Amino acid sequence: MNTSIISSFIIFLFLSFSVQAQYYFPKQNADWTQKQASEIGWDQNNIDKAIQFVNDNEYSGSKDLRQAILKGFEYEPFHKILGPTKKRGGPAGMILHKGYLIASWGDIEKVDMTFSVTKSYLSTVAGLALQNNLIKDINDPVGQHIWDGYFGGSHNSKITWYHLLTQSSDWSGQLWGGYDWADRPPKEGGIDDWKMREFNEPGSVFEYNDVRVNLLAYSLLQVWRKPLPMVIKEKILDPIGASTTWRWYGYDNSWVNVDGVQMQSVSGGGHSGGGMFISTKDQARFGLLFLNNGEWEGTQLLDSSWIKKATQPSLANSNYGYMWWLNKPGDRHMEKFSEKIFYAAGFGGNYIVIDQEKDLVIVTRWLEPNKLEAFLEILYGL
Repeated sequence: MNTSIISSFIIFLFLSFSVQAQYYFPKQNADWTQKQASEIGWDQNNIDKAIQFVNDNEYSGSKDLRQAILKGFEYEPFHKILGPTKKRGGPAGMILHKGYLIASWGDIEKVDMTFSVTKSYLSTVAGLALQNNLIKDINDPVGQHIWDGYFGGSHNSKITWYHLLTQSSDWSGQLWGGYDWADRPPKEGGIDDWKMREFNEPGSVFEYNDVRVNLLAYSLLQVWRKPLPMVIKEKILDPIGASTTWRWYGYDNSWVNVDGVQMQSVSGGGHSGGGMFISTKDQARFGLLFLNNGEWEGTQLLDSSWIKKATQPSLANSNYGYMWWLNKPGDRHMEKFSEKIFYAAGFGGNYIVIDQEKDLVIVTRWLEPNKLEAFLEILYGL
């Protein structure tokens, strides 16, 4: 065989191994391999100061999350707790570099509610549906798959999977007792004003609305025809070595008949209870999968093309992709940081921050929500 071909092949294998070897993937139930901050060129003092900052700036809401939810959404008409809640722990977090543990604080194994971070898990289930050809195109009308009345009429029939994923559908209706117009309504104006609003063309206006997010979960349940927690367990969380302690809940009244079997349609957050209950460690694994573009120890679990699309600005909001927040120019732009940063965010200060430029995953929980940027500035030494 030509020696130049052999040499090229050896170089290819070496480079392939080098790229693969740069990331560490923790085994299930094993101790997480650690590195010192100095090994990645970081100042340990900045890390220590950042950890002290999160401990000094714990979320100010009640540790009884049922009470915190009711207080946080008290201005919403007809708001009720429909799913389970749980008393939370204190501040906790992890910092990973290329998968290696650089720092941790608090009880990282405690299972806590994670509120709207759940949306990023839900988005992942949509990506898996596309990957498994259950959905042909993200721009297809959802009504092509869901014919039971939720996507009827001149307005709702226009709504696509893209619109639901980017929270720009302006879907109108009621689901599990929740009215779309009553979910995070404007604080001015009365109920009649909210109910009689003019519809926006799907895709044109961003509105954070859990009723519509739950509609996405219901629609994906109809497509998968099995519980979404089972989907993400089999396709993502088991392969990345997550624990068996996490749970994903819906509401007491969100049970539906699918092929003669009662299944719970899960919620995309904890606005009315439910959502993902999960440990900091398992959140870090999920973040690491996205840091490495959907690949885990040589296996492509989630198409890298999906992650790229999910972290691009949507037409209605430059800071929002497919249920991931983006550090792009806009209302949520953190100017001192790379525009390649994207993150999951939830009520009470729950975050999974992914910095692909610096190969970092940062999980922080129960940080006062308006303190994320200040925390990152301390951590990065800015």
